[in-house]
Amino acid sequence: MVNYRLSQQHLNLLTNCPRKFQYLYLHNLGVPITSAEQERLNWGSQFHLLMQQKELGLPIESLILENQEMLLCFNNFSQAASEILSSETQDDIILRQAEHHRSFNFKGYILTAIYDLLIAKNKQAQIFDWKTYRYPKNQEKLAQNWQTRLYLYLLVETSKYLPEAVSMTYWFIQPKSEKLPYKLTFSYNQQAHKKTEQDLQKILDNLTDWLKNYQEKGLEFPQVQILDTCYTCQFSSPCQGFSEVYNREGEGVSTDISADLIFSLDNIPEIVI
Repeated sequence: MVNYRLSQQHLNLLTNCPRKFQYLYLHNLGVPITSAEQERLNWGSQFHLLMQQKELGLPIESLILENQEMLLCFNNFSQAASEILSSETQDDIILRQAEHHRSFNFKGYILTAIYDLLIAKNKQAQIFDWKTYRYPKNQEKLAQNWQTRLYLYLLVETSKYLPEAVSMTYWFIQPKSEKLPYKLTFSYNQQAHKKTEQDLQKILDNLTDWLKNYQEKGLEFPQVQILDTCYTCQFSSPCQGFSEVYNREGEGVSTDISADLIFSLDNIPEIVI
């Protein structure tokens, strides 16, 4: 079997809609995005680059002097997160690295993660991630998102830290806002680690079966037939999951999906929370 490399994005898709995973990664179908979405993605990439260069001790003036919005957000973040942006060295830090890569072989699949910032000390380790959108209303969804779960799991499996010694903190830096950024920290424990491992086992067992049936029998990956999910999906037309939901529920509403709806990403967030 090919050693597929799986990130949190892949795991979220396999959990939420395996058929969408098939379209994106087996059919190599692209997802059109609006100009507004592209602008937001570009801003997020620029902020991540800014934070990476700051951590590496590289000049950042060119990234902020001509961008007042970026300068404001960076100054606000520096004020709110002074404890992690401090240039003072600490004797107990073993590793401090931006854009830190981790990978782990699990059942023949390579699980991968990139931490925006990892600070590893003698007795504890912290993962930091920068989010360039507003503070989430539903924190439990973020706790269950595969970014949170996979990042913590990989750190424990690839180090000597116990689950209770690691944590993950999200910082929410919202563009065009003068408010100080908010943070949300998730702790970890042995019970959560075991549950994540069990869920990974189930997902990857399913993936192995789906891939085998797809390659040998031409069978498609399972659909998720949830009205809200199908209604906003870019692949509603080829998948027909949206149509099947309506047929099953007997709504008697037209199942014709307009191009404007299929290709709209205005309501799709950066991360499912």
